[in-house]
Amino acid sequence: MALTFHHVEPDSPLCPASFTLMRELRPQLVDAQAYQHQLQRQAAQGYRLLAACVAGELVGLAGYRELENLLYGRFVYVDDLVVQPGCQRGGLGAQLLAAVRVEAVQRGCAHLILDTGLHMPLAQRFYFRQGLLARGLHFAERLTGEGRA
Repeated sequence: MALTFHHVEPDSPLCPASFTLMRELRPQLVDAQAYQHQLQRQAAQGYRLLAACVAGELVGLAGYRELENLLYGRFVYVDDLVVQPGCQRGGLGAQLLAAVRVEAVQRGCAHLILDTGLHMPLAQRFYFRQGLLARGLHFAERLTGEGRA
């Protein structure tokens, strides 16, 4: 079947299905309404959510945004990339990433950037196969809530 891509807006009929699929990647998401409100806030910051569909069924998502900094200039940062478990290893993730690359080039961006966890060797291998190279480590510090030292 043919794969189609659609941007998911927070009020789109695809939004509830995107919540279900996004929970595969972000299991801490527990409330569909809070998810929709978060998408609205992130959209105001330039976040776009690209959905991959087969026969009207949502099978993959790529969340991304255009940013600019002194290190990379203008670039697209991929926040989220998730494929329905039953569709993994079929090239869908590569097609989603390629679609985001096209968006980045059309926007005049010089780089495509993403982070993945050090505990995710399969994701790292996937990104290497897609031509992305590890260029550093991402450091983070929790400033509020549990786990604050």
